[in-house]
Amino acid sequence: MNTKEILNQYKTIAVVGFSDNQDRDSNRIAVYMKNNGYNVIGINPKLEGKEIDGIKCYSHLRDVPEKINIVNIFRLAIAVPGIVEETLKLNPRPEVIWTQLGIFHEEAKKLAENSGIIFVENRCLYIEHKLN
Repeated sequence: MNTKEILNQYKTIAVVGFSDNQDRDSNRIAVYMKNNGYNVIGINPKLEGKEIDGIKCYSHLRDVPEKINIVNIFRLAIAVPGIVEETLKLNPRPEVIWTQLGIFHEEAKKLAENSGIIFVENRCLYIEHKLN
């Protein structure tokens, strides 16, 4: 499944590493996606219970009460395996894990893919959405 198909089919995105700072990419891209028809959820323990720019925030993926389709990761590569492991524990499971530009983790990618989750790495949601 290519990124266009993913973005056309899946509409609920959890942004891990979401920021309340409007100068940060994790905020700007999340707000852009929300303004373009996606249900965007912020994941950041420091913002738990807050609503930033219309985006409700939770501490962890497991705290989100609705089904997540795409887990979008704005964290350092070293954090990716833990996020993949947390994603695999969700029921129902998200269909996609997506890491932003510059974020690679081969073992985490294999773990996700071996568990039936689409893994998109080193791609920007904003750029991919604009291209489509």
